[in-house]
Formats: sequence, structure tokens, C-alpha cells
Amino acid sequence: MWITGTLMLLQALSASGELQQETEPRRLPPPGKLDFGYVPAGVYETLAHYEPGPIGILFHMVHAFLYAVQPNAFPQDLIVKLAKDKFGAIQTEYQKPENIVLTLQAIYYEIGFLVCAAVGLLFAILLPIVGLFFCMCRCCDNCGGEMHQRQRKNADCRRGLLGTLLFSTSLVITIGVLCAYSANQNLSSQVKNIRRLVNSNMRDLHTFANDTPMQIDYLISQYATAKNKVIYDLDNIGPLLGGRIHDQLDKEVHPALDQVLNMAGAMRETKEALENVSVSLEVLQEGTGKLNFNLSLVRTSINRTLNDPGCHDEESDATTAQLCRNIRQSLSQLQISANFTRLPNVNPQLEKVNDVSKTDLSTIVQRGFSSLNNTPHMVVEQTRSVVENVQNLVDGIGNNISSFSKAFPVQSCLSNFTIFVSHAHAKIEDYYPEIDKMDFYRWIGCIALCCMVVLVLAFNYLGLLCGTLGYDKHASPTTRGCISNTGGTMLMAGVGFSFIFSWVLMGVVTSLFLAGGNMEKLVCEPFQSKELFKVVDTPYLIHPEWKNFIPGYMYNDSDLELTAESLYSTCKQNKGIYSALRLDKVFNISSFLNTTVFTKDVVGQLDSVKIDLRGIILLEAEGKQNLLDFSEAGLSEINYADYLEEVNKGVTVVDLLSFARELEAQTDLMPRGPLHTALKGHISTLRQIHRQQIIPMEQAMSALNQSMRFLERTASDLPNKVLAILDAIEAAQYLISHNATHLISQETGKYTATIVGYFHQYTEWVKTSLAMEVAPCKPFSNMVDTAEIMACSFLVDSMNTFWMGLGCSTLFLLPSIILAVKLAKYYRRMDTEDVYDDSSVSGTWHFTL
Repeated sequence: MWITGTLMLLQALSASGELQQETEPRRLPPPGKLDFGYVPAGVYETLAHYEPGPIGILFHMVHAFLYAVQPNAFPQDLIVKLAKDKFGAIQTEYQKPENIVLTLQAIYYEIGFLVCAAVGLLFAILLPIVGLFFCMCRCCDNCGGEMHQRQRKNADCRRGLLGTLLFSTSLVITIGVLCAYSANQNLSSQVKNIRRLVNSNMRDLHTFANDTPMQIDYLISQYATAKNKVIYDLDNIGPLLGGRIHDQLDKEVHPALDQVLNMAGAMRETKEALENVSVSLEVLQEGTGKLNFNLSLVRTSINRTLNDPGCHDEESDATTAQLCRNIRQSLSQLQISANFTRLPNVNPQLEKVNDVSKTDLSTIVQRGFSSLNNTPHMVVEQTRSVVENVQNLVDGIGNNISSFSKAFPVQSCLSNFTIFVSHAHAKIEDYYPEIDKMDFYRWIGCIALCCMVVLVLAFNYLGLLCGTLGYDKHASPTTRGCISNTGGTMLMAGVGFSFIFSWVLMGVVTSLFLAGGNMEKLVCEPFQSKELFKVVDTPYLIHPEWKNFIPGYMYNDSDLELTAESLYSTCKQNKGIYSALRLDKVFNISSFLNTTVFTKDVVGQLDSVKIDLRGIILLEAEGKQNLLDFSEAGLSEINYADYLEEVNKGVTVVDLLSFARELEAQTDLMPRGPLHTALKGHISTLRQIHRQQIIPMEQAMSALNQSMRFLERTASDLPNKVLAILDAIEAAQYLISHNATHLISQETGKYTATIVGYFHQYTEWVKTSLAMEVAPCKPFSNMVDTAEIMACSFLVDSMNTFWMGLGCSTLFLLPSIILAVKLAKYYRRMDTEDVYDDSSVSGTWHFTL
């Protein structure tokens, strides 16, 4: 049924025709990950696993016993040789040396079974013969048939020992019968589970057939995921492709434009610096004249004050005179140091810079940035027709896939498969009454066999019970009671039934042992270890021209790596039937997807993209001329050394505050008077001059110093700097206008790879899903596992447990016979007995023969 259903699926897959394998698709960088979701899948009901429960202990005991009987490894080579010889060559040509070797190997492998079978047959043959002679012997009053019992001193001890041994033996026989009965009942109860397992497997096959079309439709429908992503990227080709081109160009262009923008800022700062120089120089020149005049007035005033009589009068203090002399000597320091009147102004340079500043270079640079940033829009405009063509191709691919789904007769063929499964299920249902009837007859037969042993056990237990309860130790052998005699008779009846049934039981046990034991060792164990698959998958075993018989039978290609073991293992992992049966031999989905989805037309359209960026103008001619005019503004003609020399001199020769403090200190040493008061007034004047004239001039000098140093730095090699900036702009412009072709081609290739990568993701997802998730073939491996469970776990294990229990009971019938015969004489009423005298006072019996 499995093979037939598989063939129907193959017919469905082959209906669309076999496609030739094409070259492998190009290797792509990983694009954005697409989410295709999960393939919808039904849940299979069958749980192909069997737990025997408590009876599993008996199963393990049987397995251990069979391993002891047959410890040899699975004879794979022997079975392969026998199979290749068709099992007939040995019979017809058994005298050939190689066949003799095979025969010896088979005997060596089966030696354990043969020895046990020989013992069983010997038991079955000899026991009835021995029983016949035993009966004849007893009829002649021999072999314990004479109804006369000799009296012995240890008679009670012997009777007790024999009774105990017989009871123990009967217990062992009872345990064996219970094991056999349990195995019989287990098999009957498991037969009822067959219908449940079969129904579960059939429902799984229906689920398999019903879900497969839905899963294939889902695979086809998920093309929309890739299509929508492709259309999204095409609609956003400006930010995606144009943005990438812009980012790559920006790495070269942005630094050049930044240099121009920095130079525009330098122009503004240069203008401000020149204006500061002009204002500061005017302030300093005007302040120098006023300061020089005021200092001269202060010197004259102090000299007049020092002409006071208090400084040189004969009656004046010598200290005061000396202080006056010191003050007069220091007055020469009260004069200006820096003379800014000799410095030329910077009005010519300022005028030129003002002319340069009339052109807004920053605005021109921003227009260059805007032109560069317009790259995505230019890409959109120049690729509009290509995008439309690719979108049409994408729609056409979707139509091809949809038409494939309609031309692929999965639904109709799986419907036929469903009908076949239903028909097969109905046929199996018809066999259930026959199976139940056969199981009932089997159950009756096994119960009959168990009843044979139970009958013997009943006589043994009743005999022991009656004999034990009815035994009177004061009664002589000829005067034993009826109950005791009945017990002995029952024991002998048990012996008789043992002789009658034991050979039948042993014959059945031997037959079941050979059948069940070899089934376990040659089928069940090799199936669990997968050695049986190695035999089935042996090359050229089934057909002399087929290396692998499954692909040889299905595809007429026996070299294809498809074996029974790989098929079973793949389905056991619940992978798709496409990969399990290597259906790519019939319908190569990779080839179909490569020719249908991974179309070269899409790549061709995208590769034909031509993008012209020559419309991007980074710096207009006006901006370039502005830079050149700035470099020719005459900044290098300014005598920066003279300016800095005067600035570094300071405003006055001496620090006016320090001079005022020193003068104040000297004045404080003089006595108070007109001289002291006049000098205090001059000190106040000096401080006022410092506050009102020196400080503003120092501030102007500081501003002049900073501006001149900035102008000196700016003017340093200014023409070469401007030329370097213009060269950088020209290089960036040349890159955009002439050398951007390689960059555009490179980024277009990446964009194309991303677009095609979405198709590649879809095809790979379809291949993976088809191999792993679509039409998972777990139901087929479940059918094999179900057959193994029914054959091995239900039938063979139960049958082996049955013969083990029954065989154990049958073997222990031998000691039961011997013990029962010996024990019966102690319970039965004898016809004659030994004569004795009561000649002892103590009542001791003296027996004479």
C-alpha cells in the first residue's frame, strides 16, 4: 500500500514534465531577511511506540534467554548469499564447496536453536515411550505398581521431603502456566489495538493527502512576500540606489566643498579682522597723540612742583631733598613707547576684501551641496523605464508560478490517493472479523494447552491436600483412610496425564520456539539495529542489474542513492516526501525555480541601468573667481612685522600705575605741606590718565594684535591654499562627471544583487520547505513501525513468552512425575504390609520382611 501510494504521488509530480538541470544561480550577498512564515501542517495521530507494561519483564527474560541460546551476531553476509542464490541453488547443487560452506555457516548460526530443538524433540518422543513402558511395568506390579509398602524409620521424613519438593515443583509449573496465560491474554488484548493503530495510520494518510495541496498552495502564495519586497525596493530606488551612490560620492566631494565653505568663513573673518585693524589703528594713533601731550603736561607740572623751596631749601630736610632728586630723575620715563602714527593703514586690502565679500560664497557652496544631494532624484528620473519593466517582469513571474500550480495535478492525484487509502482501509476492515475469529481459535488452543498443565497441577495440589489432610501416622499402610488414599490416587492421575500431555506440550513448545526465536533473532532484533535494512539495501540483491532496487524500480536508475534505510530514516524524521523519495529525479524543483523565478530578464534589465550625474555642479564659476579674487586681495603686502613690533612695545615706557605707586610711596615719606599736597595731585592725575587713556589703548592694541596675527596666518601661502581648494573641487567634479561610471556600476550591481537576492531567498525557502516541511512522510515510517510493533511487540514477544512459560512448565513435569510416583505410596492404601512384633516395653516397632 505504501509503495502504491508513493507511485501515485510520483505520477502527480511527473505530470508537469521532467525539466533539465541548469547551471547553478549566481552567489549573492545576503540581502534583507524575508519572513515567509511557517508552512501549515497537520498533526499526525499515530504514536508508533509500544510500552508493554509489567509484562515487559517477561519479554526481557525471553530476550535474555534467546541471547544465551543464540549469542551470534546477525548473519548479514550469510543471508545475502542465500538470497542471491535464491535459496534453491543450495538444494540443487548442495555438493558444491561454496554451498557446503554456506550450509555449515547456517548450521553454526542455528546451533543453539538446533540443540534446544533436539532436546525438545527427544523429550517429545521419549516421554510417551517411557510412559508406555512405565505403565506396562506397573501393570506387572513393578516400578512401584506392587501395592505393598515397606516400613522404614525415616518414612515420615521422606514423605515430608517428597511433598515439599512436589509442592515446590508444582509452584514452578504454576508460575510457568501463569506466564503462558499472561502472554496469551496480552496477545489477545493487543489484537484489539490493531484496529486502533490501523485506523490511526489511515487517518494520518488522509491528513497527508489533504494537507499537501494546501502546503503547496502556501509555497506558491509566499511568492507575494518576495514580490512585495522587490516592488518596495524598486519604488524606493532613489533612496536605496541613489542614496548609496550619493554616500560614496559624498566621501570624496564633501571634503572639497567643506574646504570652500571653510574659505568662505575665512573671508568673513578676514573682513572682520581688517575692519578691527583699521578701527584699532585709528584709535591708537589718536590716543598716542593725546597721551603724549598729557604725559608732557604731567612732567612739566611735576618739575614745577619739584622747584618748590621744600625740595632744595637749605633749611629743608635732607631726605626730602633726596626724594625730590629721585623723582626728578624718574620723570624721563613718563613718555610713550609705541608710536602707531608711522604705521600704514590697511584700507586698500579692506576695500578689496569688501569687493570679494559682495559675492555670497556660502550660498554658492550650498547650491553645490544641494546639487549633490539631488542624486537620488536624478536616479529615480533616469531609471523610471527600467523600474517599470522590472515590475512587469515580476508580475509575469507571479503569473508563471500561478499557472504552474494550475497545471500541476496535485489535487486530482492526491484525491485518487485518498480514494485508494479509503478502499484499502475498507478491505482491511473486512479482515477484522476473520482476525478476531482466528485470534479466538488461537486463544482457545493456547488455553487448552494451559489447561493440560492446569489439570496436572490440579491433581498434584489436590493429591497433596488430600494426602496431607487424610494422612494418619498411627494407621498402617493397609488401613489408611479414604482421603489419604484419594490423595495418592490423584497424584498418580496427575502422573498419567503428565505422560499423556507432556509430549504434545513439548512438541508445541519446540515448534513455537523455532518459529518465534528465529523471528526475534532474524527479523525483530535486526530491524531495531537497522541491520535488516543493510540486507535489503545490498546492491544487486533483488535484481542482478539494479544496484539500489527502489530507484531501479521507480525511476529505472539504480545508481541513485536511495535506499530503504535512508527512506525509512528520512520519513522517521518527518521530512518531506520530496527529499525522502528523491522526487527531484522526476521533477527537479531547483531547475524549475531557476528557470521560472530566478529569471535572467530581471538581471538584464537592472544591469542596463545607466545613470548620468554630469548635471551635478559642485562650484559655479562665480565661486571659483571669488576664491581667486580673495587670494589677490593683498593680504601678503601688509607689513605684519612693524605692526607686531609696535604692539609688543607697550603703550608707555614705564607702567603708569607702577610709577604712580612708587611716586606715592616717596611722597608719603615727605612731611606734609604744599609739596606733599601737590605731588598727591599729580599721582591722582597719573592714575586718571591710566584709567582713561592707557586702558583703552591697551585694549585696542590687544585687538590689533589678535587681528594682525589672524591676518598673518590667513595670508600665509593664501594663493597656494586657494589653488589647492580649486584643484580639490575640480578633482571631485571630474570624479562625478567622468569617473563615476565604475562607482555607479558597482552600486547598481549591489542593488541588483539585493533585488535578485529576494528571489533567491524565495527559491531557497521553497527548496528547504519542500524537502523538510511539505508533505512530511512520517505516516509511511509509522506504517513500518506499526507493522514492526504488531509483528514483534504484539505477536513474537507474546508468542515467545507463551512458549517460555509453557516450556518451563513442561520441563518441570519430569520431576513432578518422579516425585508424585514416589509420594503416592505414602498416601495410597496398600494391599499388603510388613509384619511386626510388639516386644518392647517402650512400644517400639520391630519390622521383619
